[in-house]
Amino acid sequence: MSARALGLLSTVGALALGACQTAQTPHSGLLTTYDGLAAPGSSLRAVVLQRRDDVASDALDALFLEPAVMAPGAGEDLTPVERAAVLQEVDRQICYEISERFTLAAARDERTALVRTYVVRVQPTGRVGSGVSAVANFFNPVPGVNVRTPGTTGGLAVESELLSPDGRQQIAAITWGRNATVVGTDSPSLSRVGDALQFAEPMGDAVGDAFASKTREVRDIPEPDPCAHHGERSNFGRTAGGFAAGLVTGLYVPEIERPSTPKPPVAPVAPVAPVAPAQPPR
Repeated sequence: MSARALGLLSTVGALALGACQTAQTPHSGLLTTYDGLAAPGSSLRAVVLQRRDDVASDALDALFLEPAVMAPGAGEDLTPVERAAVLQEVDRQICYEISERFTLAAARDERTALVRTYVVRVQPTGRVGSGVSAVANFFNPVPGVNVRTPGTTGGLAVESELLSPDGRQQIAAITWGRNATVVGTDSPSLSRVGDALQFAEPMGDAVGDAFASKTREVRDIPEPDPCAHHGERSNFGRTAGGFAAGLVTGLYVPEIERPSTPKPPVAPVAPVAPVAPAQPPR
């Protein structure tokens, strides 16, 4: 191995030692309650706190997903298009995971539980730093490891809860947060929400796991797909395009990996009395 490669490896090792775990995001105050939240286990990448009433969760079948919303102050540095992209991807990933465990309802009624989701933090990805990182990673001798420029990594934090059909009981809840690290598998991106979009998929996985007990079996995707308005679950062309773009540029390209503008979801019909969302603390 050349002296240059050895030097880069030493740099990678030093950065790895300095790379810290994602810090816990302060509670937004928007969930019905934060009582009983606890870490489900060790996590090297995301910080997760969750709770679930297994008996109440197992008794549910139909859920209605409210569209995710930005918490007050979240995404203030983003453009409306960037905020919409993050919310769309959060909704998409949660819909995919929840639909494999529960029946998704097009409207709320007295038998339908409610899922509410808040994006509480979007840390922008640095474009210039990502470009520098992409160039540096072409000379990185460590396969599968990306080196990012410190201070230019992005992040995402989400809070979500599962409420009883009457909206009075919190059956399950999760707070989830992750930041890209200067050494890891997260790809740099010229999109300011590139890291947030990359993290939406593991966030959706975590929400699905948090709301469904271990005794609930994963279901086949129903036909028609209740999440079709978010785009196709499996699109080989889009996935291959994203992979090819990443291979050539060293960058995550969300415009290729994400679906085209989705159709609007079915509006709820004759819902039960709305449940007012919690107000943020003064």
